[in-house]
Amino acid sequence: MSEHVTSSADALKILTTGTAKVLSEKELQEKLDLGRPLRIKLGVDPTAPDIHLGHTVAIEKLRQFQELGHQAVLIIGDFTATVGDPTGRSAARPPLTRDEVLANAETYTTQAFKILDEEKTEVVYNGEWFRNMTYEQVLKLNARVTMQQMLQREDFKSRIEKGQEVRLHEVQYPIMQGWDSVEIKSDVEIGGTDQLFNILVGRDLQKEEGQPQQVVILMPLLEGLDGVKKMSKSAHNYVGVSESPAEMFGKLMSISDDLMDRYYTLLLGEQRDASMHPMEAKKQLAARITGRYHSEQDAQDARSTWESRFSKGDTAAGAVEINLADIPADANVLTLSAHAFETAFNLKKSNGELRKQFITTGAVQLNGEKLTDPTSSVAPSAGDILRLSKKHSVKYI
Repeated sequence: MSEHVTSSADALKILTTGTAKVLSEKELQEKLDLGRPLRIKLGVDPTAPDIHLGHTVAIEKLRQFQELGHQAVLIIGDFTATVGDPTGRSAARPPLTRDEVLANAETYTTQAFKILDEEKTEVVYNGEWFRNMTYEQVLKLNARVTMQQMLQREDFKSRIEKGQEVRLHEVQYPIMQGWDSVEIKSDVEIGGTDQLFNILVGRDLQKEEGQPQQVVILMPLLEGLDGVKKMSKSAHNYVGVSESPAEMFGKLMSISDDLMDRYYTLLLGEQRDASMHPMEAKKQLAARITGRYHSEQDAQDARSTWESRFSKGDTAAGAVEINLADIPADANVLTLSAHAFETAFNLKKSNGELRKQFITTGAVQLNGEKLTDPTSSVAPSAGDILRLSKKHSVKYI
């Protein structure tokens, strides 16, 4: 255990902080009392090359276990990713080739090791056992689970009720995730709140195999920059861990104070210092997260740029550059603003929101001149600065 943790009770408090559900704390306490390093499982399917901060919540919890002296086991679903997790899906995922999965896994793990200690992390590919299974072994594994169990899943049930397809290979997914737990003999599995069903299947299979059942730790789904929807690329409210330091810092400075507290807990594993001014606390949050994925110097440079731009009123400093060739033809104030928000900041604004909150209020300005008519034609030139809000400006090149 960490030198700062003197007992399993202290460890339990740290490890349950920020969780959505633990099944159960009593079981986790008993495992911690064993006095040996526990095997902590986190499975990831590299279905895309890049991850955002929402994906890192579970990795942060795995890091806490690792820092307390436990064995982090990162399972790369090179086999399961070719099937695709049906959790929360209204249709089957498009299949990926193994080459695509392995390419994604390389960048995924590189990003994950900015949080985890690579030398102390056991990385396992579940294709190691699934690709060696005979059809007879697959049938025997399937015989351990009933169709009634599988149809308890809300996503399957909902799709069937709506007359939508549920492919048989999708039904295999919870069984495969559960078998991963048997193969690595996990003591604890970490996942999002949407993973409860799959992790419980793992507990059942471990019990049948005569293994101690894993503790379930569910992490909440991280809200995106809007503070409402879960962070996702499709909702345009995400912070990608491979984004530039300036982009990352700037996006994090746009969150609300309430959301800042959530980010401190889920992304840094600690509470915000209540004695610190909220603005300084937010700057430190943004700098620490930016420094984790880049460098301390990059984080400080990003902070200096942001402060120059906003604290000192220098709109041009740190403005995100947009190529003039990329702007919409025959643009008006509305279409130009929408394009700038989405292109430079990955923020998709509705026409109504742009009109009411940004344009008619005078927030949108071209070189300091307010653009209050949404339908007015506008044609920026190279070097022009379009100010969208106090926190968002672009420079055309």
